[in-house]
Amino acid sequence: MKTPLWIPSEERKRNANITQFMRRVNETFSLSIDAYAELYRWSIENIPAFWVTFWDYAGMNASRPYDLVVDDLNKFPGAKWFIGARLNFSENLLRYRDNRIALAFKGESIRARTMTYAELYQEVAGLAQSLRDLGVSSNDRVVGYMPNLVETVVAMLATTSIGAAWASCATDIGPQAALDRLGQVEPNVMFTVDGYFHKGQVFDTRANAAQVAKDIPSLKKVVVVRYAMNNADIGVIPKAVAYQEFIAREPPPIRFEQLPFDHPVYIMFSSGTTGKPKCIVQGAGVLLNHIKEHRLHTNLKRDDRMMYLTTCSWMMWNWLVSGLATGATLFLYDGNPNYPDVGAMWKMIQDEKISIFGCSATYLNHLNGQRFEAGREYDLSSLQQISQTGSALSADGFEYVYRSIKKDLHFNSISGGTDINGCFACGNPITPVYAGELQGPALAMKVNAYDESGHPVRDQRGELVCEAPSPSMPLSFWNDPEGKKYRSAYFEFFPKRNIWRHGDTIQIHSDTGGITFCGRSDSTLKPSGVRIGTAEIYAVVDKVEGVTDSLAIGQNWRGDQRVLLFVKVHQDATLTETLKSRIKKEIKEKASPRHVPALIVDVPDIPYTFNMKKVESAVTNIINGSPVTNRDALINPESLDYYEKILPQLQE
Repeated sequence: MKTPLWIPSEERKRNANITQFMRRVNETFSLSIDAYAELYRWSIENIPAFWVTFWDYAGMNASRPYDLVVDDLNKFPGAKWFIGARLNFSENLLRYRDNRIALAFKGESIRARTMTYAELYQEVAGLAQSLRDLGVSSNDRVVGYMPNLVETVVAMLATTSIGAAWASCATDIGPQAALDRLGQVEPNVMFTVDGYFHKGQVFDTRANAAQVAKDIPSLKKVVVVRYAMNNADIGVIPKAVAYQEFIAREPPPIRFEQLPFDHPVYIMFSSGTTGKPKCIVQGAGVLLNHIKEHRLHTNLKRDDRMMYLTTCSWMMWNWLVSGLATGATLFLYDGNPNYPDVGAMWKMIQDEKISIFGCSATYLNHLNGQRFEAGREYDLSSLQQISQTGSALSADGFEYVYRSIKKDLHFNSISGGTDINGCFACGNPITPVYAGELQGPALAMKVNAYDESGHPVRDQRGELVCEAPSPSMPLSFWNDPEGKKYRSAYFEFFPKRNIWRHGDTIQIHSDTGGITFCGRSDSTLKPSGVRIGTAEIYAVVDKVEGVTDSLAIGQNWRGDQRVLLFVKVHQDATLTETLKSRIKKEIKEKASPRHVPALIVDVPDIPYTFNMKKVESAVTNIINGSPVTNRDALINPESLDYYEKILPQLQE
């Protein structure tokens, strides 16, 4: 019998948004649902009814109501949602216009800034007017090559108020990686900055912005926010104008373009580690789904103060910004979360009374590796929830949160993807939390696990699939008019089944209903033909004292495959033969003998994407003699140099 790490109090369950929503469902449909599992079952058996009910609960602002919720759930892909409705994405995020704080910003080396909902509306109005004056319309694209600033949010809201589509990536990615993303969508306007801060250093990005701008012929204007360089010359950037000079003064009220539900809003980018990033086009379904995840799964309320460690390259930035629709205060942070020390974010949580804090598994693993006791060093009385995503977190990572951060909080581990700009699985505030398990599938997401033959499985690893469409799934891929790339990406893995295959390996637990994420399907190892998930190795190695990070890959070896384990040790530790033996012993006992690596190699760094996911594919390519096609897609591309350096000794 599993012991939960956390059980919500009766008061917490009683006051939860999802409890109110259950009452609405019960009253509307004459039901008696009183548990999350029952609500979930109803939501996937009555998908149109769920979304109708939630549309009303969310208070979606539409100038014309929908005629039909969904045309045909069997059209997968291709189902059309909320047919006939006319609405504006930005208008739904700017429904509050009072003097409550909407956005609060803090960076490493610049003083804090706040903006009320009333001020946010006015600034968006000014920028929207300037974009209109430039000729930007609902058929255009506007992009950001930006840090996580207030101006980035304003630019997105101004863009979508006109009906143009928004795409962004962070300023800390190289110019070629930025061009590979932003250049594909042929934008009219690019927002950027003069520089950014990281670990106390100033990085001048004008040359990068100039290179990107020079190679995008469709650009009419590059709007530059002065952020890090003390009024440095921006004339080196083609078509540049300062943000404060571009934005209109005393603008008229915003004219929100009323558009169909499937009008493009966001263009998101895949990681790009195996070639040019795919451009994923998304509509207003993203907002409806975000509000569902915020209010029902995260229990977000107007009085909350929510912060997520993210950049504009990651979908969690889009997810965070949608919190404006609930009227909460959103905290934007730019910089290294461990600067000037490991307590930086926890001091902010303490001082700013943050109630919901979001971060990656990588960040929590770093804290755990440092044996950092946030709950002892800081007053975390305001903190009600930690949301975690990015990659799978081990059971020990869950236990660390309750052991060293706070015993009474909702640890809300969530997982989905850029593809849907949301979650397939997540938490809820009314059921227990178990170590290593997301609390369950997200409402109205018909999630299952399939074996290799396409049969549903429980209590064993399988492919994450979704058996029915949802409003947040992509409208299309950019420059894919016949939908071939789109179908190939998700719908051809199980050719006889009309389902979305996501590319994650999961295990659904029949006793708790929880879901353990075991890693990406394409990172599965097959020594002697036996399938092994890399996450199973990490779950053991992460607990070994002295190890801060690790990466497991398969090397083609003498007609078979052998497992190589690269480890990064503490700065005051050494990868001795004794430590190697301990790692192998732990893996053998806690995973299986087949999981034990043939070699364990000390490395200075582990490669990561900008979404803070380990890049097993790049190292696999290097070790097996294939090229790495897109180093600029990594946050630390220089880390790959060491793997190339040691390749000869790994081939002996």
